[in-house]
Amino acid sequence: MAPKRPTGAGAFPKAVESPAPRRPDPDALYAALDLGTNSCRMLIAQPKGSGFHVVDSFSKSVQLGAGLERTGRLSRSSMSRTVQALRICQQKLKRNKVTRMRLVATEACRRAKNAHDFIRQVKRETGLTLEIIQPEEEARLAVISCAPLVSIKTEQLLVVDIGGGSTELVWIDLSSVPRRDRPAAIMRLHAGFHPPESPFPAAKVVDWISVPLGVATLRDQFHDVEDDAARFALMSWFFEENLADFAPYKDEQARAGFQIVGTSGTVTTVAASHLGLKRYDRTKVDGLRMTSDQIDKVIRGYLELGPQGRRRDPRIGEDRQALIMSGSAILQALLRCWPTDRLSVADRGLREGLLYAQMSADGVLEDGPF
Repeated sequence: MAPKRPTGAGAFPKAVESPAPRRPDPDALYAALDLGTNSCRMLIAQPKGSGFHVVDSFSKSVQLGAGLERTGRLSRSSMSRTVQALRICQQKLKRNKVTRMRLVATEACRRAKNAHDFIRQVKRETGLTLEIIQPEEEARLAVISCAPLVSIKTEQLLVVDIGGGSTELVWIDLSSVPRRDRPAAIMRLHAGFHPPESPFPAAKVVDWISVPLGVATLRDQFHDVEDDAARFALMSWFFEENLADFAPYKDEQARAGFQIVGTSGTVTTVAASHLGLKRYDRTKVDGLRMTSDQIDKVIRGYLELGPQGRRRDPRIGEDRQALIMSGSAILQALLRCWPTDRLSVADRGLREGLLYAQMSADGVLEDGPF
């Protein structure tokens, strides 16, 4: 027999009110904005234990450096697109009442003749103050963002940040650092590649280089080469030529104890292709380890697809398809020089480094990010 419906006051279930989510304390919030040659990206976060919790974010392809190789200047349309994106960032900062922030611009603004006019335009139209950082700081911030991915077994570490306008490489010797302290030693580089004396064992920066070739600028160098495979080969060769002044370039590196950490849209896209992801999933990509052979197989697959096939491939995506081969050419050149079975994929970079550096300087993280 079916139960009877109750009458009167008990006729309807009593609503259970869930408390509204608490807005984070604005005094605990930090922001980091990275304006690169191709993208504008921002994170707003609050410290949480030894890391941070992201409260809000923004990412958009603005192609600020479009035409820069040819003219040496930021175009009016590129600046207009970028200012529109920065207005959205300004609204998010205002809505969250963020006061602690670093808003930085990189290679496109370092190279453009009219960069300072653009910085003034941004200030006038959005109220945001952009800071053009130098290559060493960009490299350092990329390194510390990747600290949590460094294996305790790693003795020699190469961190590679493939950007839109430049590629930063940092070679670090960890052999004198006790194993359990190696990731923390990387984090301490936020104070500089040659920090002052410290009671803690130090990571030694053997060499670093900023190559003024990223996925956008390298593509533009060879835009007139029509054959897809020939253009790829030329880009890879040309990038390797630009590594000649990097100290460890000629040294043969044993695979045991050697780790490359790669941070960029190129590396995460290659990882997503390797995993066969039709929808990008950061939790599966960030921290993934790949061998040289696995990466080479993905790149060969891109070449076999050709331009039209890459355009239709959901693993590559509409935003990335125009830049994936120049990024792959850089990646292949690096793996030709230093083959590895331990390339760690980092879906993190300058923004995370900016946040870690600010929070670490303020002493709000618990014993570094580990």
